[in-house]
Amino acid sequence: MIHDPLFIIGILGMSICLFSWIKFSISSEEIEPFIVRYISSISLISGLALLLSIFYNSGDLGIVLLAGSVIAFVVMLLGLILKNNEIFISARGYFIPIIIIFVLRTFLYEPYQIPSGSMEPQLKKGDFLLVNKFAYGLKVNRIGIPNFYKKEPKYGDAVVIIPPHNPVPYIKRLIGKPGDTIRIINKKIYLNGVALDSTFIKTEDIIIKKRFRYSSGEIVTQEIDATGDLFKEKNGNAEYIIRNTRGENDQYPQEWTVPQGHYFVMGDNRDNSNDSTKDVGFVPRENFFGRADFIFMSWECWLCIPSFEKAGKIK
Repeated sequence: MIHDPLFIIGILGMSICLFSWIKFSISSEEIEPFIVRYISSISLISGLALLLSIFYNSGDLGIVLLAGSVIAFVVMLLGLILKNNEIFISARGYFIPIIIIFVLRTFLYEPYQIPSGSMEPQLKKGDFLLVNKFAYGLKVNRIGIPNFYKKEPKYGDAVVIIPPHNPVPYIKRLIGKPGDTIRIINKKIYLNGVALDSTFIKTEDIIIKKRFRYSSGEIVTQEIDATGDLFKEKNGNAEYIIRNTRGENDQYPQEWTVPQGHYFVMGDNRDNSNDSTKDVGFVPRENFFGRADFIFMSWECWLCIPSFEKAGKIK
């Protein structure tokens, strides 16, 4: 992310605005109105460039908030040293809300939008979730062993992880823990030789996306009609709804044994999910981001109207 031109432009622009503001606050000269408008415009554009860079590169906004709170605190100290009340009060106005947002977002709850349909039918693309950051222990960075209050993830948890092959957070269902053996036969999961309880609910017509490779090497994604079977599955104390797509992935590898310090995760949309059965593989303990606890909004596209119909606790 630090090599992204938008990120560099944002940092440089914000730095110029900060030093200009300090300089003019210290100076006793009256500032021309056009200079104020000029600095404000640069600040706005730089801030937008910084945010776009963070979201485009799936960067950690928490690090930016931490840096912002440190900068605001340093400027507060500068105001005290220079005995400049204007600098001190202005910096304090930034420091307090930034540090509060940083603490809430880093240690308590962080919003997360589901980027794909891998957790359908219950959790859909566009759903906004609140991720419990202290469910498995407190840590500052996204990746790393919790520093305080370490807790073991539970079977069936809807976990948000950082895949080993990709810095973008995924949401999946925790199926297996270290030392467990997972076997899939005819789309039924066996955990340490015991089949997970599953009850058939209904059949539904669905549309899935499939990738086709032509002889020329071109890869094309097409939407095709399919049939999905819904089941209520139980793992540990958790009950949730899964979908099996008929005719998809009928042959799985025989079994997986989860290595120590790692976990096995799957999407509820079993045949349309990149998880431990595919590229994601086993997920290290330090790559657990948190547990998805609540849905607070659904927003499928920018032109769609946000919906709060599904708001509530995630099962």
